[in-house]
Amino acid sequence: MNIKAVDAPAVGDFWAEALGWRSHRPGTTVYVGPGDTMVWPDPVAVGIDVVPVPEPKTAAKNRMHLDLATTSPSHQAELTARLRARGATPVRIGQGDVPWTVLADPEGNEFCVLEPRDVYRDTGPVAALVVDCLDPRAMARFWASALDWTPHRVTDDLAVLRSAEGTGPYLEFLRSPGAKTVPDRVHLDLMPRPGADGAAEVTRLRTLGATDLDLGQGDVPWTVLADPEGHEFCVLAPPGAAH
Repeated sequence: MNIKAVDAPAVGDFWAEALGWRSHRPGTTVYVGPGDTMVWPDPVAVGIDVVPVPEPKTAAKNRMHLDLATTSPSHQAELTARLRARGATPVRIGQGDVPWTVLADPEGNEFCVLEPRDVYRDTGPVAALVVDCLDPRAMARFWASALDWTPHRVTDDLAVLRSAEGTGPYLEFLRSPGAKTVPDRVHLDLMPRPGADGAAEVTRLRTLGATDLDLGQGDVPWTVLADPEGHEFCVLAPPGAAH
C-alpha cells in the first residue's frame, strides 16, 4: 500500500505505531513492515510505503483506507486512545452510529479502528484494505484476476477478496456514491513474483481492463496503471530485475 505524505518519516512512524510494526528508511521512501529488519515485500503482510510529495491532502475523502483489527473492546479503546495521542483525529464521513471508530492520520488519511470481529481474527493488525467504488462486482472480477486472490463474498454492495493462501488482510470493495474525481492519495503497489516477466504482467493487466496512466512520473522502473474505475496502481519491477 502506497501513501503519499508531505512528512513521510512522521507518517511512517505513525503507521508503525498503529500496526505495532517498524519503520525503515532505505532512502526517501519510508517502508513500514512487521519485521525488525526490512523484508520487502513481506511474504504475508501487506506493507506500507510512505512516499514524500510536496502537496498536502485535499479535503476530499480518500477512496482507499485501512481497517485495523482489534481483539477486544478494551483493545479497541486502547488503540484508539494511543493513536489519538500520536496525532490521529476523529473524522465524520457520514458513518452515523457505528461500533467502529473513524480516525485520520496526522496528514488526514482516513482509517477505521474496528470493533472485534471473528472474520478478522487471523489477519494481523490490518483487517482489510477498503476501496470505495461504484460497482463492487466488476471491481471484484478485475482484482481477483489481477491478484489471483479468492472471492469470499460478492454482492451489489460489497465484494471481499483474500489471498489464495488465506493469509493477511482482506481486500474489500464497498459500493459508494460518486465516481473518483481526484488523484488517489493512497493506492496499491503490485509486485510480480520473483522471476516473472514484468512486461508480460503489465500486458496481462491491460488485457483484464487496466489502462495506462500518466501522472508525470517520467522515466521510472515501474508502470502506472488504473483499474476499470480509474483507481491508480503501480506495477513494480519483479524482485531481482535489472533496472
